[in-house]
Amino acid sequence: MVKIGGIFVCLLIVAMDIGAGILGIEAELEQNKVKQLRLWIFECREPSHPAFKLGLGAAGLLVLAHVIANLLGGCNNCICSQEELQKAPPNRQLSLACLVFTWIILAVGLSMLVIGTWSNHKSRASCGFTHHHFLSIGGILCFVHGLFCVAYYITTTSTD
Repeated sequence: MVKIGGIFVCLLIVAMDIGAGILGIEAELEQNKVKQLRLWIFECREPSHPAFKLGLGAAGLLVLAHVIANLLGGCNNCICSQEELQKAPPNRQLSLACLVFTWIILAVGLSMLVIGTWSNHKSRASCGFTHHHFLSIGGILCFVHGLFCVAYYITTTSTD
């Protein structure tokens, strides 16, 4: 029964991250549909409300997938020193590495999604540095996040 629960959790995390990635890429497509004027690294364009909603949904799903992976994965990675890390079994070392990568990917991916979403939040046309491809890069990082979250969950639950 525990294996079925583990498979369900992994599928849930992957589905949420895939959904977040698709929403991020769709937000980029919606953003590209609005009228814009570009001059080198500066652009003036109208905000896209559909891109805002899709980007917000992608960011929400990414955070939710991360929270579920960390809560259900547990925390048996309590390694406080370099010496403990070297003495730890390889499975626990891999689990800790996956945990660190999930946090890094979350920080970068969520930042990209928030920057891309925020550029579509304003109620009037905006001019400034381009925020081009932030939503799609954030969406792609959602896919990578799903891989590392599943790897973290599997290595954490198989430890001991």
